[in-house]
Amino acid sequence: MYKRSSYPKLEINLSKLKHNIEQVTKKCGEQGIAVAGVIKGCTGLFPCVQQFEAAGVSFIASSRLEQLAELKEKGIKTPLLMIRIPLLSEVYDLVRYCDASLNSEIEVLKALNEAALSQGKIHEVILMADCGDLREGFWDKEEMAQAALMVENEMDGLKLIGTGFNIGCYGSIMATPEKLQELVDVTEMIEDRIGRKLEFISGGASTSYFRVLEGNMPERINMLRIGEVLLLPDFMYGEFGFDSSDLYSDVFTLKAEVIEVKDKPTHPVGDIGFDAFGHRIEYVDRGIRKRALLGLGKCDFGDYNELILNNSDMEVIGASSDHTIVDVQDAFDKGIEVKVGDVLSFSLNYATIVYVSNSRNITVEYV
Repeated sequence: MYKRSSYPKLEINLSKLKHNIEQVTKKCGEQGIAVAGVIKGCTGLFPCVQQFEAAGVSFIASSRLEQLAELKEKGIKTPLLMIRIPLLSEVYDLVRYCDASLNSEIEVLKALNEAALSQGKIHEVILMADCGDLREGFWDKEEMAQAALMVENEMDGLKLIGTGFNIGCYGSIMATPEKLQELVDVTEMIEDRIGRKLEFISGGASTSYFRVLEGNMPERINMLRIGEVLLLPDFMYGEFGFDSSDLYSDVFTLKAEVIEVKDKPTHPVGDIGFDAFGHRIEYVDRGIRKRALLGLGKCDFGDYNELILNNSDMEVIGASSDHTIVDVQDAFDKGIEVKVGDVLSFSLNYATIVYVSNSRNITVEYV
């Protein structure tokens, strides 16, 4: 029987991941903010999810129902939150596997209600407002209020537990205190209409966490849906100018094996057309240089420009579906030999973690 090679390999340090989740959850908790730990960035890998549960997040959240369903079947006890607006075609299974979901369509709410009633359940919903980032959510706030009234008064299978919005994921809108206050204002309008206070106001994702660090989160924001800052704090903190020294940024490491080392031209020889993905590439002629070929490619990690080699004397210069090309000339010039069978390691950003944790060609090893 075929046994998969050890490489390419994604190494995940579970203790460091748990530490990050505990630290962020603690800081949020000190300000009365619940954390919905978002597991989609690591594709819901079960040993990773166990760290979220052990660290005490209030919800485990994903945009992929199949991930949440698997967790329910494996015995995860933490409430499960669906953070992508549900497909109309999946509402029955959504109610079956998830405790709560984010919603912005009245038709879907009606279908969720019917699914919940048919299963003898109460499904919790958070209504999403669009305050300018222009992804999901009610743009018309009167429509949102009407939806809230319908859930409150006409849908016995649903419980309205809060409001929320997305910020920064599509429209690049910053999670400023003023923008977060807009969600609070919308929520208080809805509370006036339904005659009670809601349990949660979910003020965005990892980018909103920096309001916690600065201590300027609007008082009523009491839930954040956090994923990326737990997986890659150094990258996230660096973008916003915060010190991440209390968190680990090396939770994930990608390792790949060298399959060829040769001196070759840096400019292709012949008439240039398009690459395997239909792109026309501009190549820089740097003469003959030593290159290492790695046994993984775009099918595994997406964009090679987002790979971060853990050796500054080497440079990723290109990739095809299943090969990655690394310029190692500077390393050789400094006496660092690279040979066939060696292993090169990479730090990752959010996009590459999503790709490599999804790739069936990459071995996952927990350390």
